[in-house]
Amino acid sequence: MKTALLWLSLLPLYSCASIDVCNEELLENVDFQGSDIAELQSPDVEHCQHLCTQHPTCLFFTFFGSLGTTDDRAFKCYLKSNPSGKPTSQTPLNGATSGFSLKALSCKPNLEPCLSQVYQNVDFGGADYRFLFTNDHEDCQRVCTLDPACQFFTFLEGDFRTQDVRFRCHLKYSWNIPRIPNIERKTGVTSGFSQNLFLNQDFKKGCQKTFFVNMDIPGNDLELVKAASVEHCQVMCSAHPQCTYFSFQSTGFNCNLKNNQQSLVAVAKEGTTSGLPARFCQLADDWLTTRYEGIDFFGSDIGFEPMDDVQQCQTKCTASPFCQFYTFADASFPDPIARRRCYLKRVVTLPAPPSVTKLTKAVSGFSGRNCGTTVF
Repeated sequence: MKTALLWLSLLPLYSCASIDVCNEELLENVDFQGSDIAELQSPDVEHCQHLCTQHPTCLFFTFFGSLGTTDDRAFKCYLKSNPSGKPTSQTPLNGATSGFSLKALSCKPNLEPCLSQVYQNVDFGGADYRFLFTNDHEDCQRVCTLDPACQFFTFLEGDFRTQDVRFRCHLKYSWNIPRIPNIERKTGVTSGFSQNLFLNQDFKKGCQKTFFVNMDIPGNDLELVKAASVEHCQVMCSAHPQCTYFSFQSTGFNCNLKNNQQSLVAVAKEGTTSGLPARFCQLADDWLTTRYEGIDFFGSDIGFEPMDDVQQCQTKCTASPFCQFYTFADASFPDPIARRRCYLKRVVTLPAPPSVTKLTKAVSGFSGRNCGTTVF
């Protein structure tokens, strides 16, 4: 019964997500009350709208900008959704701006937008992986743009209150490749990735796979993510600028990213494979092309369609600008209602600071990699 309810709950989602109506209007001093599905940090309403557009189920949102120091809603982006696809309440509220997802194809959504705006007296807190000293915030943004790992930055100006950190440029990271929320073994399903995922640069030299089979590297945990295979785990480690090595547990699909630049000590452990990241080389795409039979990429559904086989499902996901990964339920799936359905999925990969707060004489912004040469 639990499985049947889960699949059936996606029916209104699919019908709402496929309505091709573009509404770009932003309603100032209006709050879409209720229907919250997620609360994220955001520096402005345009960034909040991009977050809503990338989120698998968000259909509308409310954003609060720079409010008073005692208001905990400042820089909050409330993502919202309901079966009707429309806000149930629109209430006048100073400081709030509300709007809609740009998922409709008629909006021609840009899933890799140029985020050229810089924010004076704003701190993007956390997510630091490196800092250096630069002349000004423009140099800091330029360094961030040229560093493949950097997604956003905070620069402390020359008259910042703490003297010994003036002119410091903090480079920051958030995941710019899809993270699968959960991976489970399940009868009658096959999962995989869009073949349009572009996760590393074009290098002539291929990467060397350095794996330690049935070996664990204990401790020094940086972050736990899910991975479909050890090769997929290596990709996740390679993407994170602080990951120095990893351990992958195949039973739970746990990819433990580690950070220790001083030592690497491996111990025997059945069912665990450890390895090293691969950088400045061309990663093999076998993890990307593999279809993972009996594995469900659980959650993050943007919709489903009836399909005859997994090949059609992969083709559909690859053709969709929103789809990053998929799960196909075949004729042997236990719930007959969900059989021969292709579930298309995605997660947010937009640069997203974990914290946005006011900070005098701080300047924050994003990498300009998607802006071309006109900005810098």
